[in-house]
Amino acid sequence: MPTLKCAAASCAQVDTIVGMGFSNLVAFFIMLTTAMTLHAHGIHDIQSSAQAAQALRPIAGDFAFLLFSLGIIGTGLLAIPVLAGSAAYAIAGTFGWSSSLEEAPRTAPRFYSIIVIATLLGVALVFAPFDPIQALYWSAVVNGVISVPIMAVMMLMAAREDIMGHLVIRRRLKILGWLCTVVMATAVAAMFANGAQR
Repeated sequence: MPTLKCAAASCAQVDTIVGMGFSNLVAFFIMLTTAMTLHAHGIHDIQSSAQAAQALRPIAGDFAFLLFSLGIIGTGLLAIPVLAGSAAYAIAGTFGWSSSLEEAPRTAPRFYSIIVIATLLGVALVFAPFDPIQALYWSAVVNGVISVPIMAVMMLMAAREDIMGHLVIRRRLKILGWLCTVVMATAVAAMFANGAQR
């Protein structure tokens, strides 16, 4: 049985590394090709998703907007359950509520209520009177800023045996983790310094 557990943990680790690697690679090339295409056509300031769809016009022609719309819809359908579910797990875990998708809604009503509310709030944002591109930009900025203290707390917790038990992180991961935290903190500080100079 211990062998099976180790094998499952190893598979989960490989799955996470490969999945995150490919997702970041795809995201990088989406940004790269979009930036190169828009810049080549003199578009330097994107204010709407319609402008972003122009990046696909050289490839898809008149179907660019349809292709872009399908991509946005597909991404949304993938993101909604993940984001709503993670919010529900985080809030339920904070308050010690029953939280599992394996449970029926009647046995974990608060957990499922959070999923429903988070999903409805996400849908409501579509009808909000602000620029979606700006919303994406500022949400990324906020995520980057708050990630620094979160990463620091995670590194401190992961190194404590009274919290992690035998799963405490090893020296190599400590070094890499703190290095990433310092890099993120430097990037945030540089962003604020650059903003203050303007």
